[in-house]
Amino acid sequence: MNITAADVNKLRQQTGAGMMDCKQALQEAQGDFEQAVDILRKKGQKVAAKRSDREAGEGAVIAGTSADGTRGALIVLNCETDFVAKNEGFVGVAQSILKTAINSGAENLDSLRSLPFDESGRSIGDKITDEIGKIGEKIDLSQYDSLQGGKVVAYIHPGNRLATLVAFNKATTDEIGKDIAMQIAAMDPIALDENSVPKSVIDREIEVGRELAIQEGKPAEMAEKIALGRLNKFYKESTLLNQEFIKDSKKSIKQYLQDSDKDLTVTAFFRRSLS
Repeated sequence: MNITAADVNKLRQQTGAGMMDCKQALQEAQGDFEQAVDILRKKGQKVAAKRSDREAGEGAVIAGTSADGTRGALIVLNCETDFVAKNEGFVGVAQSILKTAINSGAENLDSLRSLPFDESGRSIGDKITDEIGKIGEKIDLSQYDSLQGGKVVAYIHPGNRLATLVAFNKATTDEIGKDIAMQIAAMDPIALDENSVPKSVIDREIEVGRELAIQEGKPAEMAEKIALGRLNKFYKESTLLNQEFIKDSKKSIKQYLQDSDKDLTVTAFFRRSLS
């Protein structure tokens, strides 16, 4: 039967698939539009199965907040190549998923995948499968984080390879929010403060500090004190509130916040990046 350019374009607009794929699907479906959509979706599922064991180390790491600035989300949408990661269509899909994540407050990654991607009712997970069929690469929504607070700030480093999300206990200025979000991006703290560092990490740092002191010829009783001193240095370098503020090394982040408001602090943060 005669497949018109208008038919092909209509299918392309709905599915995002390539022109040739749409034409072939319509021919296989003998002009039945809904059947052609199903053919394209099945193609995506087949490609997804074939690419499931591929490495998807590229992608987009993006974050954003609600209009009132009290909720935020961060997602990582992976693909195989930098070429696809920079494609406007791929980034657009990531931005749509992020918007849904912010507005829905989904509890976890699986919940987010099951939410509708758009008015068609197709889930985010199904949309990703469709994109795999269209692009021919493995695509994976690998990370989703969300925060709520008196103020939540998001930062995306140019290139969409690193993003941060930070929550404060109360409202604060956009400048302070951005300063802290960028501090997290630049200095990669492992925890909020010394009380938030996992015990396994603390034990390892003490053990390493003790061994180094002994290797330097220090007696055992002194090595323990030296190890604890090095642990305090570790806290200063690796926990957000104790880190030196990158814009003013004379202040810690905690001091910088308290200079603005003695009760202001960070309650939680996330930092995600492509390796």
